Amino acid sequence: MNEVSDALHRIRHSLAHVLAQAVQRYRPGTKLGFGPAIADGFYYDFLLPEPITDEDLPKVQKIMVEIIKAKQEFSTEELSIPDAVKRIEDMGEPYKAEYAQELATKQGLETLSFYSNGDFVDMCEGPHVENTRDIPRNAFKLHNIAGAYWRGDEKNQMLTRIYGWAFEDKGQLHTYVKARTDAVKRDHRKLGNELDIYVIDENVGPGLPLWLPNGTVIIDQLQKLAEQFEFSDNYERVRTPVLTKGSLYEASGHLELYKDAMFPAMKLGDESENGDEYYLRPMCCPHHHIVFSSRPRSYRELPLRLAEYGHTFRNERSGSLHGLTRVRAMCMNDAHIYCTKEQVRDEFVRVLSLHKRYYDLLGLDDYFFRLSMWDPEDPKGKEKYVDDPAAWEYSTEVVREAMKESNLPYREVVGEAAFYGPKIDTQFMTVGLKEFTVSTTQLDFAVPQRFVDHGIDCTYVDNNGEKQVPYVIHRAPLSTHERFASFLIERFGGAMPTWLAPTQVRLLPVGADFEAYADKVCAELRKHFIRAEVDHSSDSLGKKIRSGTVSKTPNLLVLGANEVEDESVTVRRYGIKEQRTYPVAEFAQRLLTEIKTRKHVKEWDDADSIME
Repeated sequence: MNEVSDALHRIRHSLAHVLAQAVQRYRPGTKLGFGPAIADGFYYDFLLPEPITDEDLPKVQKIMVEIIKAKQEFSTEELSIPDAVKRIEDMGEPYKAEYAQELATKQGLETLSFYSNGDFVDMCEGPHVENTRDIPRNAFKLHNIAGAYWRGDEKNQMLTRIYGWAFEDKGQLHTYVKARTDAVKRDHRKLGNELDIYVIDENVGPGLPLWLPNGTVIIDQLQKLAEQFEFSDNYERVRTPVLTKGSLYEASGHLELYKDAMFPAMKLGDESENGDEYYLRPMCCPHHHIVFSSRPRSYRELPLRLAEYGHTFRNERSGSLHGLTRVRAMCMNDAHIYCTKEQVRDEFVRVLSLHKRYYDLLGLDDYFFRLSMWDPEDPKGKEKYVDDPAAWEYSTEVVREAMKESNLPYREVVGEAAFYGPKIDTQFMTVGLKEFTVSTTQLDFAVPQRFVDHGIDCTYVDNNGEKQVPYVIHRAPLSTHERFASFLIERFGGAMPTWLAPTQVRLLPVGADFEAYADKVCAELRKHFIRAEVDHSSDSLGKKIRSGTVSKTPNLLVLGANEVEDESVTVRRYGIKEQRTYPVAEFAQRLLTEIKTRKHVKEWDDADSIME
């Protein structure tokens, strides 16, 4: 996951201008919106006099190549605000004029910069290449058209956004296009439908997934894994309600800062409850703080690690909903660690180690951590962050030290911290080569004190008999069921390792005469809680094998006369052409060992390495 070089950024930004120039040639009268460089290329927003479709993109790209070949120089000039606005108005660009006025009035700018290449001029702060000949002609591709509201506001005019990929050479583009093609094939929404994992139904509502039996197996197994790992790390499990009084979120600060992301309040109860407002919870931490505060605590109990797979709800905008990755109802692998100031570093290191254990088990290695810090220079800092500079400095440094001690790859970014402390986001690269946040760990130095200020005794007694407010580590290594499952579905292409597969074994009798034996073997496997089923269809063996392969079942057992006679099974492992025959007992033992160890074994060898 390399940072984008300055040279590549300039290429992408310049291509956005070349795209705008080409579209205005292709559709005279086109008006301009914004056109930035982005993570994998560039885009530009247009108000078109006549629509552009996917069939038009190759024609627009051809014009772009002609512009690049023309070796246009990029030049820049600064104009005063009045002169800049006049130029934009003369250009007939209403959206640019609106933005220029905003820059002048709200940001107090006195000048604006313009970049020109050929006969194209755009208000822009750069940077760009010196000449279009510096843009590789065979390393970019227009690939998508979408709608985009001006300034991202659905009350504004809908514009047409054209996206392009761009890299420094043809090989990089080819690699990326292939990855994006694979990503389409592995899209969890596509596979979720094909493999009967989940459904989102309009009768239930957008962003509210229903887990089907196959999907329920996956999330149950992930939860079982988490509970086992957490037990070994001395977590204690709790269960808390999904509904709570608004006063709890007033104490935590969430109601003030995140009310727009919460579902509307409900008034419950009779007159004795004074018409209190209740909310569906968007997070579990305030509930866990109440559990911690439910009785006096001693320093001898710390660190106290409270864990819960907690159901939460967030009122996401409909336009942001996306399969399982952005939903309105979710179940989070949540936990909160209450510790003394002196314990913070070791506990944070322990949490990072837990992350690594999960990722190593799942064979995930292309990740890094992003340390998100507060920005003391942010003019809106007091609105975004708790106003305690000393606590911010200490918390940021102790998290930094934990990252260094863990020897895990990380980067630092300013201005993305939680309102109550620094956080660590775990970033993975998806199969489509896009950066994806899987989980978050946060250090909280502020909210417990807010509880104390609201009369809730979120404290512990130290070794001197004095009350202290604990530090809290918020962590969710396996994210939400929804988000983590979507990531694994795409990573494995739906072909889950045996321990995680909805159906672990499908038995394929080659004819009706062998179905009784298949049922017998299936029953024996299910005694060991192996998820096995028999294909009782009248299809040919070839069709049964294809059906089992399409369903991505990791173990197909072919059963015929030889298997009945020898009390054996012939095994076809997913993705392996070679078949092997084992006695039923040996097959069961091999499979049970694989499931117990949760190893992602593609092919068994003849060694006893997998046998207990």
